[in-house]
Amino acid sequence: MSSVDRNSTLPLPPHYDANRVGEVWRVPYQERALQAQEWARRYEIQPAIQDKYRMALLGVDVQNTFCIPGFELYVAGRSGKGAVEDSQRLCEFIYRNLHVITHIVMTMDTHQVIHIFHPIFLINEEGKHPDALTSISYQDIIAGRWRFNEQLSGCLDIEAEYGQQHLLHYVRALKKRGKYDLTIWPYHAMLGGIGHALVSTVEEAIFFHSIVRNTQADFEMKGRNPLTEHYSAINPEVVEGPGGEKIAEKSDKFIKLIKEYDAVLIAGQAKSHCVSWTIEDILEDIRKIDSSLARKVYLLEDCTSPVVIPGVVDYSKQAEAKFREFAEAGMHIVRTTEPIQNWPGIELD
Repeated sequence: MSSVDRNSTLPLPPHYDANRVGEVWRVPYQERALQAQEWARRYEIQPAIQDKYRMALLGVDVQNTFCIPGFELYVAGRSGKGAVEDSQRLCEFIYRNLHVITHIVMTMDTHQVIHIFHPIFLINEEGKHPDALTSISYQDIIAGRWRFNEQLSGCLDIEAEYGQQHLLHYVRALKKRGKYDLTIWPYHAMLGGIGHALVSTVEEAIFFHSIVRNTQADFEMKGRNPLTEHYSAINPEVVEGPGGEKIAEKSDKFIKLIKEYDAVLIAGQAKSHCVSWTIEDILEDIRKIDSSLARKVYLLEDCTSPVVIPGVVDYSKQAEAKFREFAEAGMHIVRTTEPIQNWPGIELD
């Protein structure tokens, strides 16, 4: 038996297969559990509760919907292999650093059929729904080009009139805040569906970590409220209805994570959207408390990719600009290929 120093890395376990990262498959939990227990014994890896220097990994929406080619909103990046390669690096990072990652938190974009940004929510005079990726502006609703689908009022437990009022209020709120127009997205991250699940290889790595470290991973569902968007893991886009009634609320879970842990690492999809907006909201909360807390945050830049649709849109520059802002605020931009002990501010015991 040989113990591993916290300033060194572990080997990749034999079951890990980098060639399967872009595939969907069933994790053999019992087999992996036994292997993880043996791995912990072989390298004398202590339970997470004994960590003096506590490190948390926050993975944003590392789900099939965004990370597997052929799924609804696959984040290809400029290379076309963006999210697949990101997931591979993330898995290998978890395995090599099982002994220093104390806690893992995964956000999961979570939707059902009827949602304000899904086609079925809106209808026009011809009885047709908008196509995916249609942009719905405040003026579109005012002009009557699109309206609330009254057939949904019963299952949403609202009056048809309220549904139309809310839709108008919603696009007005986005416009007032200088946000993007309401985007109609393909049906994605459907609760109970295969697209909602974590990438199989990543799920396996998280499960393996839980057994090795005797700790429970945390899964944060976001986006279940059908009346608002929820890109950031922290802030829904609109939290009040047309009458000022609360329809959603901000989460304080992640600022607590920053306060409680010595280092918080962030990865996931997409760099230009949910990842950047989550970090932006975290930074806003940090500034309200203590700006120096930003130095606890490490952005794994080789484990996240921007949305790129060749010939249509490329958010790469916007994503890079956001990450520069985060670095200027004190956060660290790092790569998983660099040893953790070489990252600025890391003090592994």
